Amino acid sequence: MKKTNDRQRTFLLMTIPILVLFFAFNTLPLIKGVIYSFTNFRGYGTYEYVGLRNYIDLFTDARVGKSYLFTIKMALAATIVTNVVSLLLALGLNSKIKFKSTLRGMYFVPNILGALVVGYIFNYFFTYIIPAIFNSTSILASSTWAWVGIVIVCAWQAVAMNTIIYISGLQTVPEDVYEAGSIDGATGWAQFKHLTFPLIIPFFSINMVLSVKNFLMVFDQIMALTKGGPAQSTESISFLIYNNGMAGGQFGFQSANAVLFFVIIVIFSVAQLTFTSSKEEQL
Repeated sequence: MKKTNDRQRTFLLMTIPILVLFFAFNTLPLIKGVIYSFTNFRGYGTYEYVGLRNYIDLFTDARVGKSYLFTIKMALAATIVTNVVSLLLALGLNSKIKFKSTLRGMYFVPNILGALVVGYIFNYFFTYIIPAIFNSTSILASSTWAWVGIVIVCAWQAVAMNTIIYISGLQTVPEDVYEAGSIDGATGWAQFKHLTFPLIIPFFSINMVLSVKNFLMVFDQIMALTKGGPAQSTESISFLIYNNGMAGGQFGFQSANAVLFFVIIVIFSVAQLTFTSSKEEQL
């Protein structure tokens, strides 16, 4: 009985400090943010409660609406590009090729680099290298095409982790499944469509949920590449919340924006998990 108590005490000593830190740096700021969302707090000085006015104003603010449209468009495009490229890479790196362990390590390098560092490198590339080669202007200077540059940078860095997850999924597929499929004449695309993909759908679900969540919260790449420009055409929700909330005197208003944004991310994630879970049950 004493050993059991000692073990329980050890687990409590391990979990309680972590729980306290989580509450102090995650839950408590979240609660305070929700409270501030009902005020006209500017980030300093006194404030008054304004009820639901901030939330009502969110739906009539053109800049907020534009940032939501851009963020969702960018997130969906980056998610598609990332998962297509990473799945193709995973299929290649999971096949019987030479130096595949070395290649896996090389393809994972982008993931360990800081997003700001990567963003500044691509900023130089888009601003000086590509225009010099093609005798054109920077893609980042175009309000029509700047978002494509952000998608490229986000996808380039995110492909690494998604590829690892897909490789993990591919390695769970038994070889006898492919042997049985080859007897029935399933090769190439038919093999992937009817055998491989149905068996890695749980890993596909993880990648889709993580990709959409991460891309909806894009911030570092925009800070390094465009700072929301040109003409606020690449202003993501996270960048708008930071820029106007911290420096623009709209702390209360942007806190309401952050709460709304949190709810939207939860809805996206739950919808994705529900959809992919139904697909898994059908299989």
